[in-house]
Amino acid sequence: MSSKVAKLVSAYRQHLTVPWQAGLAAIQRVIFAVYDKTDELRLRANVEEFALVTQQAGKKWLLLDLTNAFPEWMAAQEYRDAYFESPEDLAGYQNGELTEFIAGLTTQLKSCISAEADADTVVALLGVGTLFGLARVSSVVEGIKEAVEGRLLVFFPGEHHPENHTYRLLDARDGWNYLAVPLLAKD
Repeated sequence: MSSKVAKLVSAYRQHLTVPWQAGLAAIQRVIFAVYDKTDELRLRANVEEFALVTQQAGKKWLLLDLTNAFPEWMAAQEYRDAYFESPEDLAGYQNGELTEFIAGLTTQLKSCISAEADADTVVALLGVGTLFGLARVSSVVEGIKEAVEGRLLVFFPGEHHPENHTYRLLDARDGWNYLAVPLLAKD
């Protein structure tokens, strides 16, 4: 395990040692594990370390991988071949987001969460970088946060700017102000 990923696991372990407070607002139960985009493969190779730390803390783990969410959604579209020829024809593409895709994804995620998670579960989102150009991570988090009774852990390849609590996905898009708890690989 790389030292950066090990430090992120350590920050996560330390965060989990604090007893979970009841009655928090949904946004206060969201945790962003922020890491450098170049560490994506290292993090994926060691994601089970996060699961182990969660279980050692007496909590349940539910990993939801979004990596193939868009290809699976697109494959189910009746006019997918036409969309590949003319991507601008995709219905519901507004403000840099594919609204129909987001609606379907959040519905699918909420269904999985309600079936498999409870108040003692860490629901982890992996692969959010694959949403770049299709959906904002904040839209997905906003769409599912109320369904998560325990904690929502978002593996976030990008940056966190604490001075204005801004997150930037893949260091490329303008950031957004979000009040999630940031976990960083501290030196």
